[in-house]
Amino acid sequence: MAAMTYVIDAPSADDGAALGPLQLRIWLQTYPNAAAGIDETWIREHRGTSATAEGIAQWREFIEAAEQRPDLLFCRVARSGTEIIGFLCGRRDDAVSLGPMYLVNEAQGQGIGGRLMTEFLAWAGNSPMRLWVTEYNERAVHFYERYGFRTTGEREIWRGRLPNVRMTRDATPSDPFARSPQD
Repeated sequence: MAAMTYVIDAPSADDGAALGPLQLRIWLQTYPNAAAGIDETWIREHRGTSATAEGIAQWREFIEAAEQRPDLLFCRVARSGTEIIGFLCGRRDDAVSLGPMYLVNEAQGQGIGGRLMTEFLAWAGNSPMRLWVTEYNERAVHFYERYGFRTTGEREIWRGRLPNVRMTRDATPSDPFARSPQD
């Protein structure tokens, strides 16, 4: 398959209409897990609202808030042509929280997640960071580890079934992933 061409930019409020259904589509690709009792029906029951008018309105609200307060809220989308194929959002309070971050399966492994993460880390600066990741989503766990996140041992079971683990990245005196002038 040819490499996907894509651009990363800040979403407009109208992109909310695509982000809600995209989030559900990616959940259906990523999270079915027989051992955890998570199937398409369970996902549609617990995440289906992201694709409804209500879910889309929440996305619009978040995007508009991020436009107003870019110091506190972060959101970038990856587009292939006119289609949004992934996104990374975050917020800043006592620490920086990363998430949600999703890429469609067919867009993974092409450096797009890394580009999104680079923009997020530049926005987050030297702040301590945290995120939740689904324990059996090993690809995501390894991706975050490459950027200096470590599991803490803290766990949550989302909606009684989905096992998530906490990952954190300590405050950095300077970003070890940024090139220094003496390199």
